Amino acid sequence: MSRRSRAREVVLQLLYRDDLNNDRSLANDEDFVRERLEGDPQLVDFAWDLLRGVRSRRQDVDTALTQVAANWSLGRMAATDRNALRIGAYEILFGNTPDRVAVNEAVELAKRFGTNQSAPFVNGVLDRVMHDRRRAGASSPGSQPGSATSTTETT
Repeated sequence: MSRRSRAREVVLQLLYRDDLNNDRSLANDEDFVRERLEGDPQLVDFAWDLLRGVRSRRQDVDTALTQVAANWSLGRMAATDRNALRIGAYEILFGNTPDRVAVNEAVELAKRFGTNQSAPFVNGVLDRVMHDRRRAGASSPGSQPGSATSTTETT
């Protein structure tokens, strides 16, 4: 598992907590991230930026997911799938991770934390998010159409 994959797992855990307990204190999140990532400053920064980004753009991310998830509301999705989708969609729409890497990483989260049907579901939804963004002509840093030809990521 790549180092950034581990950071995404930690972010998924915190987003899952957010979903299940809206009233929880966020005060210990930074300590949780630092502890789980063994204090690695680059990974802690990556995870913290990803977590803050998903949280701050959640409405935009959820809107994009709702538009492409045919016959599925976010509330009907399993919490692990929903949050893997949020991470992947955020990285596609607003991050600097190549699109295909963002999709692959979210699919790997779904495989690890979801059901047998989670990975194909997450892949299909994020593929639509990626293609809709490209068709709309929008671009984000590092994810220009055609910029991702590999599903590997450097750490």
